[in-house]
Amino acid sequence: MDDRQQIQQEKRETRRRRRIRNQIMSYMAVFLVVAVAAVGILLGARQLTADRGEGEDPQQSNQDALNDLLGEEESLQTPEPTPEPVPELTPEQKLDDIVNAGIEVMPLEDKVAGLFIVTPEAITGVSKAIKAGEGTQKALDQYPVGGLIYSGKNIQSGEQFQEMLDNTGLYAKYPLFLAVKEEGGSVSVVAESGIATGVDAPEKLGKAGDTDAAYQAGVTLGQTLSGLGINLNLAPSADVLTSDSSFLKERSFGSDAQLVGSMAAAVMNGMNSQKVTACVKHFPGMGSTSQDPEKGLSSTDRTEEQFRAQEFVAFQTAIDSGAKMIMVSNMAAPALTGDESPCVFSDRLVTDILRVELGFDGVIITDALDMKAISEYYGSEQAAVQALKAGCDMILMPENFEEAYNGVLQAVLDGVISEERIDDALRRIYRIKYADRIE
Repeated sequence: MDDRQQIQQEKRETRRRRRIRNQIMSYMAVFLVVAVAAVGILLGARQLTADRGEGEDPQQSNQDALNDLLGEEESLQTPEPTPEPVPELTPEQKLDDIVNAGIEVMPLEDKVAGLFIVTPEAITGVSKAIKAGEGTQKALDQYPVGGLIYSGKNIQSGEQFQEMLDNTGLYAKYPLFLAVKEEGGSVSVVAESGIATGVDAPEKLGKAGDTDAAYQAGVTLGQTLSGLGINLNLAPSADVLTSDSSFLKERSFGSDAQLVGSMAAAVMNGMNSQKVTACVKHFPGMGSTSQDPEKGLSSTDRTEEQFRAQEFVAFQTAIDSGAKMIMVSNMAAPALTGDESPCVFSDRLVTDILRVELGFDGVIITDALDMKAISEYYGSEQAAVQALKAGCDMILMPENFEEAYNGVLQAVLDGVISEERIDDALRRIYRIKYADRIE
């Protein structure tokens, strides 16, 4: 072998050794990468096991982790819709729900009975009711009337009267109006019976012209009545005195329409503040007539323009001040009604003017239908049906309760009066009776 061949051989050997060395280094690099990866996986698995608790299956843990990741991904892709906030009901809406729920389950017979306010004698058959016992309980089961009204003959003492009212409330299927007529002065059932101190007559309060004093008179009346268990007072009067010969002279706050309205509203709000519902009366105003409807036909020749300029002003003031109940007169007012029939039977006066034009949305109640202005010319059934058709919500003291009740019930069954009309009246009634349930 010559020198050239020897040199070439040495070069080939050097290249072979270099290749072997490079391969070994490559294998070692791969091994290191794999080893590092394996250590990382092992450490991650140990950490996951520690987080999930000892004893778990690593394979299951890995699967759970994968599922969590998938779930997160899905939630990111398809987020759940945010529910719309449910608005909280207003007190008025809550009251409507309570009222509607109560009326919905009432049988028709009970609905019709709930439109009447009568004396305890009218449903029990006794001549003089001075206590409430088994007879009262049976009567209220048969005729669950909307309310009972009491007079002086029902009062012997404060303790006796209060016990009577308490027991009556316990026997009732539905909340009752327990009513009196306590205007002040000589028209004061409770004060005249001697069991409480009365307040000044409206005439005297009106002459003073002090609405603060009128409000305090209302508060005093309310405290007295609520203390006994009375929750409805058929007062105050908003009649504007337009004739010196009016039979309402002592019972009116005066001849100035704005003053009368303000004084009546003040007394009304004073009573309402003591949880005694005030009933403003006698729409459209009887201050121009000398004849008391209780004693016979009563009529006025007042024009519609005169009523709008004075009487309506007083009642509008009471309505704007929050009147809850208004009584319609048994007087005739031809200029307003178009005929000689009592105002209580006029749909133009009750619905078109009082309800719609003056905007009164409370309870409209008749004056007592046993007054001679009614009873001598109309049967109990006829009077009750006509009053409801005119737009009145409650019937006060028909001459014969059973005839009136059966007449109204039959009118509903015959379609003369719709059941919805009855429900509409009851909604107004029960909005007053249930008002304290949302306070």
